[in-house]
Amino acid sequence: QNYLDNFWPDLKAAHELFDSIAQARRERESESQENHGKEYPEHLPVEVLEAGIKSGRYLQGTLNVNKHRAQLEAFVRLQGLSSKDSG
Repeated sequence: QNYLDNFWPDLKAAHELFDSIAQARRERESESQENHGKEYPEHLPVEVLEAGIKSGRYLQGTLNVNKHRAQLEAFVRLQGLSSKDSG
């Protein structure tokens, strides 16, 4: 903000862009505070997930996404299974 004010006081588009970015950042920070620092809201409470994992209703694993083809290639590696068992 200081840089724009001092060196580009008449560049309206740059000031508008800065204001837009600052507003988006403030909104994201307030959303993060509402979610207790979590980037995404939880779909189910932790207690429900833990109970589901213990009962066998849910499986726990790690999502692996291809960084070069993220929209096309991903798989979940289940915990507790050997590589031969995870199809």
